[in-house]
Amino acid sequence: MRMIKKSLLLTVAAIAFGSGVAVAAPDVVTLKVAHFLPTSSNFHQLVLLPWCDKIAKESGGGLKCQIYPSMQLGGTPAQLLDQVRDGVADIIWTVPTYQAGRFTKSEVFELPFMVKSAEKGSQAMWDYVHKNAMDEYKGVRLLFTHMHDGSQMHFGKKTVKTLEDLKGLKLRAPTRIGSKTLAALGAVPVQMPAPAVPESISKSVVDGASIPWEVTTAFKLQEICKTHTEVAPHHAKHSNAIFVFAMNPAKYNSLPAGLKKVIDNNSGLEASKWVGKTFDSFTTTARKIAVDRHNTFNVLTDAEYSRWVKATEAVDDEWMKEVAAKGGNGKALLNDAKALLKKYND
Repeated sequence: MRMIKKSLLLTVAAIAFGSGVAVAAPDVVTLKVAHFLPTSSNFHQLVLLPWCDKIAKESGGGLKCQIYPSMQLGGTPAQLLDQVRDGVADIIWTVPTYQAGRFTKSEVFELPFMVKSAEKGSQAMWDYVHKNAMDEYKGVRLLFTHMHDGSQMHFGKKTVKTLEDLKGLKLRAPTRIGSKTLAALGAVPVQMPAPAVPESISKSVVDGASIPWEVTTAFKLQEICKTHTEVAPHHAKHSNAIFVFAMNPAKYNSLPAGLKKVIDNNSGLEASKWVGKTFDSFTTTARKIAVDRHNTFNVLTDAEYSRWVKATEAVDDEWMKEVAAKGGNGKALLNDAKALLKKYND
């Protein structure tokens, strides 16, 4: 009887597959993963796809990603955290501070001249958020947090070597703090997400952009921008942005224990470190494209760098006042962030 049943099952399966009917394994959980960059982006190709492949392998095929790049689920990059909270997506990757004023404590890592290395900064951010800012992420489950390789300035045609050269130029800013930093340096900030940058520079809506090298490749900014203003490698960048990879808690809670463990094993401090290190690695390749095109590079001298740092001190002060207005201790939070950065830098 067992042999007959087994034979019957095999026959049914053969008929189903032979007729082109897809038979899905009942225990496969498909995760809808959304982000705002194109499939050609470094994040998509070298972070998200490897992460999805890893959880698929470690789960024995029990977990599968269905990826929606370039906001294919609708909405704007600023709405991604709300989308994952509301279950529109199961997992998202975004810049939380695209929602101005909602992540005040977290944005300490976006203050000017804070972060030198994405690898170190990402670890510091993970620790800091879990110690000081989890209330800003109610309704979502953080899988990892990270920084990018730090913004430099990229211009369509302008040459910027000093504060005086920057004065009055319209420059794309990624976030609220990024805008304040550029304003303190004498530029006119125009806040917009990364996908809007190429057309804005091409049409002279802005003169340039504060943006990391790693993202320039996806948007071919090395072709659009002819000049680049950088800080030296041993200095912290003038600006950075914070990123989160977050999951819908109900979706996570619905997983069986074994699949939860796979997600957990690919989350946290080590995952944050890996993503940060990966983002650091993008800089050399992206910059080389601009070098090979014979673009012009202007690296701030140490003396000029000191002028830029001094010019932005008020941005820190204003942020601390905003934290205080919400009942927090801005000075203590800034000191804690700096201490964590020092811990990982050392």
